Amino acid sequence: MKASGSGPLVAGIHHVSLLVADTGRALEFYRGLLGLEQDPRRPELGYPGVWLAIGDRQLHLSELPNPDAAAGRPEHAGHDRHLALQVTDIDFLQQRLERAGIPFTRSRSGRAALFCRDPDGNGLEFISA
Repeated sequence: MKASGSGPLVAGIHHVSLLVADTGRALEFYRGLLGLEQDPRRPELGYPGVWLAIGDRQLHLSELPNPDAAAGRPEHAGHDRHLALQVTDIDFLQQRLERAGIPFTRSRSGRAALFCRDPDGNGLEFISA
């Protein structure tokens, strides 16, 4: 669909929001392990959470009740809803995940990509940039 004949109506992705049970624990993963920087522009929304910068985009972590069952999710996060992030050094990320004891799987397509879950079971894909 074009907006007023000038181009696509959807111009890009602004942010992705993930539900977390504990913002502090999630920050240990996203800020501590992955090195994402906190965006201080998050207003008071009436519930805990944080915004993280990913280039000129954002990742919103919201500490709200999760309506999705954690049990029964596929082991390979690529077979579930997931957020795909580009990384500059996939081998370094793999080493960090291994040291942190976070299970992951490599892409079955042969691409330089790996999949894991954050502490709340959210699926993540990391693709070599």
